[in-house]
Amino acid sequence: MSTSDDPFDADRALVRSGCACGRHRSTAEHAHAARTLRCEPVADLSEQKRYEGIVASAVMRAVFPQDVARRAFLKSVGAATALAALSQFFPLKTATEAYADAGPPEKRDLKVGFIPITCATPIIMAAPLGFYARQGLNVEVVKTAGWAVIRDKTINKEYDAAHMLAPMPIAISLGLGANAIPFTVPAIENINGQGITLAIKHKDRRDPKDWKGMKFAIPFDYSMHNYLLRYYLAEHGLDPDTDVQLRSVPPPEMVANLRADNIDGFLAPDNICQRAIYDGVGFLHILSKEIWDGHPCCSFAASREFIATAPNSFAALTRAIVDATGFAAKAENRKQIAEAIAPANYINAPVTVLEQVLTGTYADGLGGVKTDPKRVDFDPFPWQSFAVWMLTQMKRWGQIKGDVDYKAVAEQVYLATDTKKVMAEMGLAPPTSSYKSFSVMGKTFDPAKPDDYLASFKIRKSS
Repeated sequence: MSTSDDPFDADRALVRSGCACGRHRSTAEHAHAARTLRCEPVADLSEQKRYEGIVASAVMRAVFPQDVARRAFLKSVGAATALAALSQFFPLKTATEAYADAGPPEKRDLKVGFIPITCATPIIMAAPLGFYARQGLNVEVVKTAGWAVIRDKTINKEYDAAHMLAPMPIAISLGLGANAIPFTVPAIENINGQGITLAIKHKDRRDPKDWKGMKFAIPFDYSMHNYLLRYYLAEHGLDPDTDVQLRSVPPPEMVANLRADNIDGFLAPDNICQRAIYDGVGFLHILSKEIWDGHPCCSFAASREFIATAPNSFAALTRAIVDATGFAAKAENRKQIAEAIAPANYINAPVTVLEQVLTGTYADGLGGVKTDPKRVDFDPFPWQSFAVWMLTQMKRWGQIKGDVDYKAVAEQVYLATDTKKVMAEMGLAPPTSSYKSFSVMGKTFDPAKPDDYLASFKIRKSS
């Protein structure tokens, strides 16, 4: 159940459900609206009502652990009676005020760096849509040119926190590419939301086995894009270190490089893929979710030192990001978000391009229109199994030499325990475990056996 769902609706389950567009409570409602051409978004709630809903959701979860019992109770007594009964033994009003007025931040004026891509949606939109202000923060979100710059500015404390690629805080903590400094990931920014885009001239060259000699751009060495593209190529029999060229190119420069024929394609974040299509220089070969559905991409990151010196500010930032991520996860909010993050001081992209990415109905660059509501999604939970998988790929491709304590590193950097606490306080339902298995191109990853997984790959760095 998300932060905005009505806990007193007997017809709605305490899990995310609904129609494909996300604006209706059922497929039947969606079909009816579509027939009448009235697919209207639900009305927005006032801030007070939203906080009331968050607190009430948490209480209803505690009172009715089984959703069947909650729905049966509501159907038998009605929502108004249920709310009155609940208020008699639990101070909903006081709890709502306490939630909305959590401890004062030590530092209210903060700078948070970001790269202008849709992966940073929660970090960016939290400024114009007021999520930081609701936590008592005055946050300046600062557009930054590239990943090395954002890393260095965060390490040098020009930024208090930053949008980083999900593997970057692991690399920084291990001293890969920079001096070792303990960094953390309190929240994942987005899942899915990337794609392999090829130059139009390669529209008849769709079999990766035919890509020998081609040049591909990735945003950064320590990126999911690097690991996913290498994985995809290797599964098709190509050695990414010898059969193709991989170049690190800042996302805002990728389309220009494709247009100039400096590269043949890229595995890049959106909105970069869709911008190449919009400009007529590329087409979408596959979405990254076709490699690993549900993969993490970017993260919200901060140093351990910032957490230690400004714990309330860090907690307020985390609440704002988790809240914004929950808002972004709702399909009915995506068009509003596209307009909010489009201006030049944020992503600086046509609203049309951002809507195609965020709504999942998009031109593919080959004359077709496709629909995939999960092209990009937003889920803040920092699964520690994600970190373990990234560490296997760092070892596979020679970024880590020797042994690594997967579990210790994952739990030091990915703050799942802290995020569970924040999510529970916000009425969300964090997972009970911080580890899970998943499948990447049909191969199951068991986070309890990372070395077995690593040993299963035939193509890897030789030393």
